[in-house]
Amino acid sequence: MTPPPRSPGSPPPEEPAARLGRRDTYRRHFANVYRLGVKELWSLRRDTMMLVLIVYIFTVSIYVAATAMPDTLHKTSIAIVDEDDSTLSARIASSFYPPRFTSPERITLAEVDAGLDTGRYTFVLDIPPNFQRDVLAGRAPQLQLNVDATRMSQAFAGSGYVQQIALAEVSEFVQRHRASTAPPVELTLRARFNPGLDPAWFGSLMEVVNSVTMLSIILTGAALIREREHGTVEHLLVMPVTPTEIMLSKIWAMALVVLSAATVSLGVVIQGALKVPIEGSIPLFLAGTALHLFATTSMGIFMATLARNMPQFGLLLVLTLIPLQLLSGGVTPRESMPVLVQHLMLAAPTTHYTELSQAILYRGAGIEVVWPPFAALALIGGVLFFFSMSRFRKTIGQMA
Repeated sequence: MTPPPRSPGSPPPEEPAARLGRRDTYRRHFANVYRLGVKELWSLRRDTMMLVLIVYIFTVSIYVAATAMPDTLHKTSIAIVDEDDSTLSARIASSFYPPRFTSPERITLAEVDAGLDTGRYTFVLDIPPNFQRDVLAGRAPQLQLNVDATRMSQAFAGSGYVQQIALAEVSEFVQRHRASTAPPVELTLRARFNPGLDPAWFGSLMEVVNSVTMLSIILTGAALIREREHGTVEHLLVMPVTPTEIMLSKIWAMALVVLSAATVSLGVVIQGALKVPIEGSIPLFLAGTALHLFATTSMGIFMATLARNMPQFGLLLVLTLIPLQLLSGGVTPRESMPVLVQHLMLAAPTTHYTELSQAILYRGAGIEVVWPPFAALALIGGVLFFFSMSRFRKTIGQMA
């Protein structure tokens, strides 16, 4: 049978042989990327120190970051100078107890400076003479709180605690001696997403986010530098593979390792050992992590093409990783940063990854809420991959 006539201006039909040729080419590309990626996994398997680093970062490091958060008071040393020696001063002294404070020591006024100078006390509360009498007379006497401000985290949080505790005791004492009226407004505090204000919930999950970023850059950069130092890059150049295939193989292999480690860490360390509840969808978080890994692994390859050896790569990592983590919103809110920094950090993948991670893991957000950071990560990843590929091809060309 003769084929139907072709309309004027329509493209000629594609030959079956051409279609088969393209399919064979695609299969060959995918096979090369797969085999080279498996080679990367076998190389990593023989690197004992790197395996130890992966296990440490996603287990011990996360557990320590969660349990050693210094944002809350724990057995903070306090002393009381009771110059009043009254019922009210005794009530104030007895209101400080473990676990936030140690049992208060009663000292004299002459011992205050020596105790603070030697670091024996973090807080020293001085109750002046005739304090109870002046309070009942409505004269508004003053308490003096001496703070060792070199202990920044305890000094900042503890000053507020001491003030609240002392004022609460004074208020309750006064109400028993005067006719009190109920306040016109009562404030009820409800802390959402972390009802107990437990710092381990925040510290552990943010440590996973930071570990994903750090380890993905280290693994991909170290893989390329290791091949350059061992001379295996020259072996790849004589093989029928393209620079794109080499780069894609390193990206998917190292991303798979980090993604698997993060998944195990969420289940074993976060939910298992630390008992931290995860509100949102873990598969959705892992999808965002995969997009983030596409960007950070490309960044790692780009940095490895700039460095000649591992020490230089380590210096580049310090200069890059610290700003990415500190200014991404995982340590301090982005709203508290200068406006210029906020705008500049929109070009960093960690900003959007931190945003979607907090929304999914803390607040249980769905894709209808986190699609903007997903789209931003895809765009940033594509740009980083383009620049990394250009630099990688140039580096490969110089080696040829």
